[in-house]
Amino acid sequence: MTQSVVISGTGLWTPQQSISNDELVASFNRYVQLYNESNAAAIEAGELEALSPSSTGFIEKASGIKQRYVLDKEGVLDPERLCPSIPERSDDELSVQAEIAVNAARQALENAKLTADDLDAVLVACSNMQRAYPAMAVEVQQALGMEHGWGYDMNVACSSATFGIQAAVDAVRNGSARRVLMVNPEICSGHLAWQDRDCHFIFGDVATAVIVERAEDATSDNRWEILGTRLQTRFSNNIRNNFGFLNRADPSGIGARDKLFRQEGRKVFKEVCPMVAEQISGHLSDLDLPVEELRRMWLHQANLSMNQFIARRVLGRDPSEEEAPVILDEYANTSSAGSIIAFHKHNADLPVDSKGVICSFGAGYSIGSVVVKRVK
Repeated sequence: MTQSVVISGTGLWTPQQSISNDELVASFNRYVQLYNESNAAAIEAGELEALSPSSTGFIEKASGIKQRYVLDKEGVLDPERLCPSIPERSDDELSVQAEIAVNAARQALENAKLTADDLDAVLVACSNMQRAYPAMAVEVQQALGMEHGWGYDMNVACSSATFGIQAAVDAVRNGSARRVLMVNPEICSGHLAWQDRDCHFIFGDVATAVIVERAEDATSDNRWEILGTRLQTRFSNNIRNNFGFLNRADPSGIGARDKLFRQEGRKVFKEVCPMVAEQISGHLSDLDLPVEELRRMWLHQANLSMNQFIARRVLGRDPSEEEAPVILDEYANTSSAGSIIAFHKHNADLPVDSKGVICSFGAGYSIGSVVVKRVK
C-alpha cells in the first residue's frame, strides 16, 4: 500500500521593503535619460540604439504586476546602479539566503506543530544559489538546530518548488525520511537585468517553505493529502541565464547581458501555456478526478495572462478569482515561490475534501503539478 503523505504546514517570509510600479518607472526612465544623454553622439551616428522609457501602464498590461518586495530598495532604484546592494557576510555568519529560508521554515514548522528536531531532511529548491557549496540546505539545517538528518540543494528554475515537493514525497514514501522541509529562498532581484525595459519589472524577493510528512504522523490543523505529483521537462533557450563558475575561464563574457535573466516572452507564452494546461488536465484524468471537482488552482505567478489562459483551458471557461487566486500583483514573479505563496495565502478557506492543484512552470522548460485534497 502506498504511503499517504500530506502537506502539513507552509511558511512565507516577505521582505520589509517594496517598490511600486511608479517608483520603478521613475528610476528606470531616469536611467534611460542618462544613458541616452551620455551616448548621444553614438546614437546620432547610428552606432547605438537609443533606449525607450517604460511606463506603469505598460507594466500592468504586460504582466498584471503592481509592485514587488525586495531585500534592498535603494540599490535597485539608484539609476546609476540598478542592482540591489547586499553586502557579503563572513563565513562565520549566517548567509543571507539561508537567513530568509530559516525565517520561512520556522513559520512552516509552527503551522505544522513541529520543531526542527522533528525533521529528517531539508531541501532548498530555488532558481539561484548564493554559492556553489557547502549546500544551502545544510546551512539551513544547522541554523534551525537540526542535530540529525540530511539536506541538499536543487534547481529547476521556476519549477523548483513542485519538483522539490515530489522529491520530498519520494523520500517519505521510500522511508529515507518521515518529515521533510522544502524551502524556496528566492532573491530574484540579484539576477534581474533592471536595465532591460522588457523585463525590469518582473521579479521580486521572498522565501516560502513547505512541510511534507507521513499522514499518520501529522497533527496540524490544516492538512492536504498529496494525491499525485507529475514532472515534465523539455529543453528550450527561450528562458536562460548563463552565469556560472566557468565565466572566469573566459573573461570576455563577464558582465555580458546573458549572465542575467533573459527570455523570449512571446515564445514562452505560446509554447509553455498549452503544455501546462495539457499536463494539469492529463494529471487529473489519470487520477480519475473530474475537472468539476477541482476547487482551486495555485499557479506559478509569472504573468496574469498566462495564468488566465491555463485556467481557462483546464476549466473550459473563464476562472473566478477564487478558483485561480492571484498574488503576483503584490509580489510580482518570485520564481519557484509563486505557486507556494498562492497556496499559503489561499487554502484555509476551503472545506475538507476540497481538491486543488499546485502547479509551477518555467525555464527548462519545466513543469511540475501537485494534486492535493484537504483532509483536515
